[in-house]
Amino acid sequence: MRILFIGDIFASPGRRIVAENLQRIISEEKIDLAVANVENAAGGFGVTPAVAQELLSLGLDVLTTGNHVWDKREIYDYLPRQPRLLRPANYGDAVPGTGIYIGKARNGAPYAVFNLQGRVHLPPIECPFRKAEEILSQLPPEVKVRFLDFHAEATSEKVAMGWHLDGRVTAVIGTHTHIATSDARVLPGGTAYLTDCGMTGPYDSVIGVEKKTVIQKFLTQLPARFEASKGMVELHAVIVTLDDSTGLATAITPYSTNAD
Repeated sequence: MRILFIGDIFASPGRRIVAENLQRIISEEKIDLAVANVENAAGGFGVTPAVAQELLSLGLDVLTTGNHVWDKREIYDYLPRQPRLLRPANYGDAVPGTGIYIGKARNGAPYAVFNLQGRVHLPPIECPFRKAEEILSQLPPEVKVRFLDFHAEATSEKVAMGWHLDGRVTAVIGTHTHIATSDARVLPGGTAYLTDCGMTGPYDSVIGVEKKTVIQKFLTQLPARFEASKGMVELHAVIVTLDDSTGLATAITPYSTNAD
């Protein structure tokens, strides 16, 4: 079985490159499950119901998010109605939506995708490590394929989560920083790990935003209106190969492509 995970889709340039390449990647790479982080898919900040529907219609099976999921108010009512759009599970039950989705992949294997958010330099929500334990304890035993998007700032927190869940989940893939790391590996217990998958969007930018605006903000510390850049668009993803009878990974391969 093969899982494709696409890193943080940023604004319309990110959505466009996914639209242009997703079905080709699924076909060429024999993908059974396609997941993407979409918390910045609407203008670079948040996600709207229309954008979520657009991305699902392209062939993505599950959409994950992070702290920016709350940036567009209209998503609040949509989250409970679209179970394939996740928000981090450790925001707790008082907020809209859910942090886990259980489904069947293209090859018929049952899977669970869940979404957690770190707490270092991010809002002090529930403990992601304890929430991971809670989720795993409640999963049906027949669901061996267990994929985690861990949306976190600190590399140490992400690495710790990888080791914490090694051998108990298929993959722990980090998002949030928009900068791909080079540490993709299968941990000794059989969990595929990557600290950050990188961004799918404009790379002639500062993590997706127009360069001049961000540089000016650093120079002056004055408020600035951030807008998505439009140049040099790239898609960054990872492909996890696994044995769906055990749920353990056998390989993890970073994947990237440029816009035409």
